[in-house]
Amino acid sequence: MSIERKDEHDHGEWLREKELTPIETTFLTTLIWMDKRFRIVDYLEILETLYYRVNLQMPKSHTEQYGLDNKFWYWYPLYALGSFSTIAYVVAAVSGALLGFYYSPSTAGDPTAAYNQLAYIMVDLNFGFMLRSIHRWAAQVMVAAVFLHMLRVYFTGAYKEPREVNWILGIILISLTMVFGYTGYLLPWDQLAFWAGQIGVEMSLSVPLIGEWVAQLLFGGFSLSQATLQRMYILHVFLLPFVVTTLIAVHIGIVWMQGIAEPH
Repeated sequence: MSIERKDEHDHGEWLREKELTPIETTFLTTLIWMDKRFRIVDYLEILETLYYRVNLQMPKSHTEQYGLDNKFWYWYPLYALGSFSTIAYVVAAVSGALLGFYYSPSTAGDPTAAYNQLAYIMVDLNFGFMLRSIHRWAAQVMVAAVFLHMLRVYFTGAYKEPREVNWILGIILISLTMVFGYTGYLLPWDQLAFWAGQIGVEMSLSVPLIGEWVAQLLFGGFSLSQATLQRMYILHVFLLPFVVTTLIAVHIGIVWMQGIAEPH
C-alpha cells in the first residue's frame, strides 16, 4: 500500500472512530482534502503565530496592565480619541470619494456651476443629502477629536521623551487637518466659501516678503477665480489624502512600537 493510500485509510478510520455528525465529517474531509493539496493547516499555523506575536505588540490598556477590570473609575475614555479621529477620517475619506463622482470644480462660463452641482447632490441625487451630511459631520468630528486628542497628550505628559517625534507628527497632522477643513469649506463655492476664500487671500498677502507669492500659489492670484477653486480641489482630493494617510500610518506605527504612554 502506498504512503498516500495509507494516509487516506488512516484518516478514514479516524473519522469513523470519532462518531462525528455528517456536517463535521464533511468539513473535516474537505479540510483534509484541501490540506493535502494546498497545505492549509501549515498556513493557518503561520497565521496563528503571527496573530499572537502581533497581539503581544499591541498597547495594553490601564485596566489590562494593572488588573483593574472591575474598577470603572480607572477607565480612560480619552485614550480612545486617537482611534476615534482615525475612524472619523476613514468615514470622511470614503464619503468624500463617493461625492467626487458627482462634483466637479468648475466655474467656467457660470460662476455658480460648482454650487449647482452641490445643489444637485443635495436635492436630486438619491441619498445625496445623507452622503454629504455624513462627509461634513465626519470632518467636523475628526477636527474635534484630533484637537481633544492633542490636549490629552499634552496634559498627560505623553509628548515627553521618547515620544517627542510622535508629538511633532501630531502637530503636523492637526495642522493638515485644519488645511483639510479649509479646502473642503471652499468647495461648495457659496457665499460662505467665497468670503472664507477672500479672508485666506488677505491672510496670505499679509505674510512678510513672500505674501504675494503665497497668494498666487495657493489661490491663483489676488482675487478668487476658477484657479482658486481648482487649487482647493486638487489639495483636498489629490494631495492631502495621500500625505495625511501616510503620516497617520507612521503615527500609529510609532504608537504600536512604543505603547501608550502612562500619565505623568
